Amino acid sequence: MRNDFSRLNRKILLQVLMIASAAILLGILIQHILIDGFLQDIFASGFVAFCQNVLSLSQRESINLYQQLFRNNKTLWLAGGLFLLLLFLFYWALARMTKYFNEISAGLDKLVEGAAEDIVLSPEMDFMESKLNKARSILEQRERAAKEAEQRKNDLLVYLAHDIKTPLTSIIGYLSLLDEAPDMPVAQKAKYTAITLEKAYRLEVLIDEFFEITRFNLQDMVLNRQRINLPFMLQQMADEFYPLAAPLGKQILINAAEGLTLWGDADKLARVFNNVLKNAMAYSYENTPITIAAVEDNTNIVITFANRGDPIPPGKLDTIFEKFYRLDSSRPSHTGGAGLGLAIARQILTAHGGAITVESNMECTTFTVTLPAMYQK
Repeated sequence: MRNDFSRLNRKILLQVLMIASAAILLGILIQHILIDGFLQDIFASGFVAFCQNVLSLSQRESINLYQQLFRNNKTLWLAGGLFLLLLFLFYWALARMTKYFNEISAGLDKLVEGAAEDIVLSPEMDFMESKLNKARSILEQRERAAKEAEQRKNDLLVYLAHDIKTPLTSIIGYLSLLDEAPDMPVAQKAKYTAITLEKAYRLEVLIDEFFEITRFNLQDMVLNRQRINLPFMLQQMADEFYPLAAPLGKQILINAAEGLTLWGDADKLARVFNNVLKNAMAYSYENTPITIAAVEDNTNIVITFANRGDPIPPGKLDTIFEKFYRLDSSRPSHTGGAGLGLAIARQILTAHGGAITVESNMECTTFTVTLPAMYQK
């Protein structure tokens, strides 16, 4: 189906030709039947009789008036008649054309109302019908995605609210024991204190996830661009993750050429890399490396994060970037967050003119971040 007005233009052109042909035909009929044809004598006799009986003119005066008004101005009367005829036909054609606007208006009303049925227009408006139905389909998909995201958000809030009670109850319980037994043995007191501290850290993580969910709004993001030493940023981030990686036997390996720089918001891009690396840490096997590589490719800088772990199902390779989506849909754990990390990363990269993709197989999972190497306003 052609995405233009060709079919409609052809119909309009055909109607114009039909109107012109009808006008010419009627003009010829008027000329050869009424003015110069067999109706001429009837019309002339009727006009002369009218002048004699109504206007009280003589026969000679009536004939002269007929000659002056009609016989000597045949061309003018013919032109005037054709003009009135064309005006009438133009109005008729315009009325037919406005039905297309009415159809489009009705289709837009259905689009706004979210009607479930397809929008149907005239056959010559098939391209517009296709566009409106495509827009309706896209809006329905977005509405479903928004509802699913909202449902995932609500589920996560319920899970988090439930999980907050567990460490909070433990903290209160152990602090009560410490308060009620001031003479508790040092070893037991140290044990209870360590458990309480661990639960407090867990409570802090859950509260952070609550804040992450409620402040997810990056549409009006303002970027503070500057020159970034990419190898230094990646190495600094790897050092920050070392305390988490070392106990699990995981290594974070950096492979980036010295002097590799890019323009961007350092704080927001650090958040991107942090979120991607955190995801790699959460879903990689113990005693395996996580490799971060950065290269300059033409006008882009490409950063890859590769880890060994269970492969991501092909059907979920795109959905993992949706907000509030977690690959492991079970309740939040120490290794899982609110399902916002990758969604936030994608929005930040989009604001920078970049992108993020993922590939996964039995050997490894690789996230690829692409950013413009040059400064873009």
